[in-house]
Amino acid sequence: MDGDFKDFADIPTTTLADVLGRARVMDIGLRPLWAGMPRVAGPAFTVQCPPGDNLMLHAAIYRAEPGSVIVVESGDLDYALAGGNVCAVAQRRGVAAFVADGLIRDLAEVRDLGFPVVARGVIPIPGAKKQLGAHGVPVLCGGVLVAPGDIVVADEEGVVAVPAAERTAVLEAARAKLAKEAAETLDDWEAAHRARIEQSLAELGFTG
Repeated sequence: MDGDFKDFADIPTTTLADVLGRARVMDIGLRPLWAGMPRVAGPAFTVQCPPGDNLMLHAAIYRAEPGSVIVVESGDLDYALAGGNVCAVAQRRGVAAFVADGLIRDLAEVRDLGFPVVARGVIPIPGAKKQLGAHGVPVLCGGVLVAPGDIVVADEEGVVAVPAAERTAVLEAARAKLAKEAAETLDDWEAAHRARIEQSLAELGFTG
């Protein structure tokens, strides 16, 4: 896995979504929290935080391998999971990004760092550090069940989780799709598209 997850940084999430389908695409509530965030890709280091508590995410920045995307299930929209210093330390330790089903704070600091964070938004009050959750278990993030080691790709279009067991096949299919699109002119695309649309309309009995 170490040798191929970086290749996913060259694949748009739109292409991966076409290959994998809706079930592997996180919901639209999870968005990059600062404009111009580069595409990121890496194996998931999964974190489960109880509502209102961020201890397990804060612990994760010292346990995740460099290149990991820390993926967090929290189900909490009342308290921040992380702030500027946590993001700065994560970045310094080589974490690729946070993808969090929750909120953060210190957005200006995170933006200035250039640390990629995808989350549901921002709130100024921090969570507690009093409860254990879990690391390395399947987590539900943005409506997608993410297992440890799944390849998580995030960009301005959204977030896609590629099952680890399918990563080679998905990468090959995505590259083939991109190569086909690159070889196709807009005239070619328009002709094929129009033919498909007209066929669908005819099959549905549209006569307008």
